[in-house]
Amino acid sequence: MHHVHIREGVASDHDALVSIDDVARNEPARVSFIERSLASALCLVAERAGRVVGYGVLEYTFFDNGFVSMVHVAEPTRRQGVGRRLLEALADRCTTRKLFTSTNASNTPMQRLLDRLGYVPSGTVENLDPGDPELFCFLDLGERTG
Repeated sequence: MHHVHIREGVASDHDALVSIDDVARNEPARVSFIERSLASALCLVAERAGRVVGYGVLEYTFFDNGFVSMVHVAEPTRRQGVGRRLLEALADRCTTRKLFTSTNASNTPMQRLLDRLGYVPSGTVENLDPGDPELFCFLDLGERTG
């Protein structure tokens, strides 16, 4: 098991992120999201042995709070701690006291990970994905300096 290196994404990561994101292969909107994230949000990239294996995006568009709008790990690398490292790195870089994220009700692995990291349920929104409500979660980052 190789060490996971987390770094800020750069424009030249575009093709690598699209290639590991199975949704991006079929949905132009996801490709646009990746382009916007690399340009304007905090996009962190996870690498293992020099290969991109995941990415995470932190925005401040959710009522001016930090919001993790994406954590995606390449299929063969899932359940090996990459998502956890990305979430921890995004929380470390978050400049607001409150950090939110969301996941589908069907995504139990992500829900378990968020629970282990101390996120608490913060409400549910229907009608985003048919029959699969979006569960919002919250992490109080407390009084941090720096």
